[in-house]
Amino acid sequence: MTQLAFHPLRDALYQEMHSRPFQVITSPARISHISVLNSSGGHDEQFHHFQQLFTALGVAPPVIDDVCIQEDIGSFRVRREKHLEFTTYTFIDFSATDDENPFATTGVTPLPDGWLRGLPGQLVTAIHLSVKRSDESDELMIPEVKRHFEGMRLVGSSPQQGDARVWTSFQLHDDGFGRFLICNRRMSDSQIGRLCQRLMEIETYRLMALIALPDAKHCAPALSEMDGQLADLTARLSKGGGLDEPAILAELTDMAARVEDYRAHTTFRFSATRAYHDLVLKRLAELREDEVSGHLTLTEFLTRRLTPAVRTCQSVGERLEDMSKRIDRVSDMMRTRVELSIQAQNQQLLASMDRRSKIQLMMQHTVEGLSVAAISYYSVGLIKLVLEALYDAGVEFDKNLAVGISVPVVIAGVWLATRKIHKHFLALAKEQRSADLADEMARNKAKKK
Repeated sequence: MTQLAFHPLRDALYQEMHSRPFQVITSPARISHISVLNSSGGHDEQFHHFQQLFTALGVAPPVIDDVCIQEDIGSFRVRREKHLEFTTYTFIDFSATDDENPFATTGVTPLPDGWLRGLPGQLVTAIHLSVKRSDESDELMIPEVKRHFEGMRLVGSSPQQGDARVWTSFQLHDDGFGRFLICNRRMSDSQIGRLCQRLMEIETYRLMALIALPDAKHCAPALSEMDGQLADLTARLSKGGGLDEPAILAELTDMAARVEDYRAHTTFRFSATRAYHDLVLKRLAELREDEVSGHLTLTEFLTRRLTPAVRTCQSVGERLEDMSKRIDRVSDMMRTRVELSIQAQNQQLLASMDRRSKIQLMMQHTVEGLSVAAISYYSVGLIKLVLEALYDAGVEFDKNLAVGISVPVVIAGVWLATRKIHKHFLALAKEQRSADLADEMARNKAKKK
């Protein structure tokens, strides 16, 4: 084995499955569980504050900021877990008895004074769980349970085929904490530990899933307004006629910017809501609970209240995606109209340029005729000077006859030279026009693709 090449993450992957082990919790016990959102760069501050707790309790603080830190200090247990968005703290006091009020003391009671108030970050979940042994029937248990929940409506559950009873109200009490009362009938310490862990996770994930609901409620009215605005723009485009295209494009750009701003602020939150909701449903299924004396079970209560909220977030997220696509389609329609308008203007401009070129060509032919006459006149004048110089030098010939013969020769030569130059420029123009047509055809093919 020592000669094999191991993946560098092999050991870490094995340890990942054991990074957050279930606790073993004896009955009775008083448990407090809180979750705090992780702020940017706040992990070090939270860990330093966590170390101060150990110092205040008179034990050596942990040195490494692990994913899960658990320490038993006498009859008091401290546990800290790091998650992606939040950090959880669980405090368990095993010194309680079954005879006392289940919420007279809690898991935070042994904490040093002021430590909890100084905890960095924004607190999301705060619940007390009280575990007690009880063999009472439901009829005798319910009146006693109601006294511990300040008269609030109860939600009851009988998990694990009736081996325990779980009572809660899913509301905050006078101390700012929620409450769960667990009456253990036949569960082992390991089973109670797993049950408490699932209840704490259900409450934490439930609240984390609901964080996105205010964002969804904020976006919904604006989306309805933009939906009507977009429908009006589409109707105006379908009717055609004179439209203020720059104003419409500006309106579409403004709507697109607002939609993208909403998406930037909500996409991650809505995705996290779906993930947390799935975790809540999974933890509820693991409870395998039955109804208790006609009370709503945890699953019935949460699926009735939580699922609609999650569906609202999902619906708003889908509406944002749909609105973005619709705006893109309307923008494409507007761009097509603008391009067609530009092409029509270009055709008119080309036609006007074509008419101007024809006029210029006619003027050019006229100028060419005058140019031939002018160049021929000056050329004959130069030839006449040359002939006179030759005659004065003693060469005998008829000057007038020579000048007369040179006139048609010069005119023919000038005319031929002018035509040759003209043909050369026409050939260059045809080559340029062919190149332009080829480029335009290539662009049209690319657009079709």
